[in-house]
Amino acid sequence: MEGTTHMNGVMRRALIAAAAAVASLALAAPANAGILTASAKDCGDETLTKPFAQFGDQANYKFVKNGGFEDGATGWTLSGKAKIVSGNEPWKVAGSSHGKSLVLPAGSNAISPVSCVGLAEPTMRFFAKKNKAPLLGISTLAVSVYVKTSLGLVVPLPVGVILGNGQWKAAPPLLIVANLLPLLPGDRTPVAFQFTPILGEWQIDDVFVDPYRFR
Repeated sequence: MEGTTHMNGVMRRALIAAAAAVASLALAAPANAGILTASAKDCGDETLTKPFAQFGDQANYKFVKNGGFEDGATGWTLSGKAKIVSGNEPWKVAGSSHGKSLVLPAGSNAISPVSCVGLAEPTMRFFAKKNKAPLLGISTLAVSVYVKTSLGLVVPLPVGVILGNGQWKAAPPLLIVANLLPLLPGDRTPVAFQFTPILGEWQIDDVFVDPYRFR
């Protein structure tokens, strides 16, 4: 019982530290207008699918451009030894021929290509696997979204923290902070997603966004 209590305490401290790290990303990262396009006029009519239906999620999603890394790092901004490797999430929801993914070592991060979303509380999902964790197997993956504020600044905002157990899994639906976007109902805006491992090494694949969560 004492061991269980100790482990629960360690997990709580790890989660608090991870949440603080995500918040610090939003506060410390400089505004960078170059990350997002000036407008979402060229978003187009994307193909929607139900890639997470087998996991009980019947929502329609669109594939983030090169979200499966089959075109290498094209469109992505990688830092800190993040790299494309062979090996796909086992369900291959984005294509049976797919065979690549992105490894994120400790100290690295990745920013996705721009994707367009609407104001009505969109969500995003992807697949993730924790590869290495230095402290009692504890490691998390922080997810942020770059949005443009009403002042015209492009800043990252925390979206969520993912836990892992060493196996590929579908991340839960993460709610994008769409109510902060300077839009009217029916409008769309560009966003980009940032993935940052907090301790340890992670692997991600097949990034999707639900552009209209309530339709």
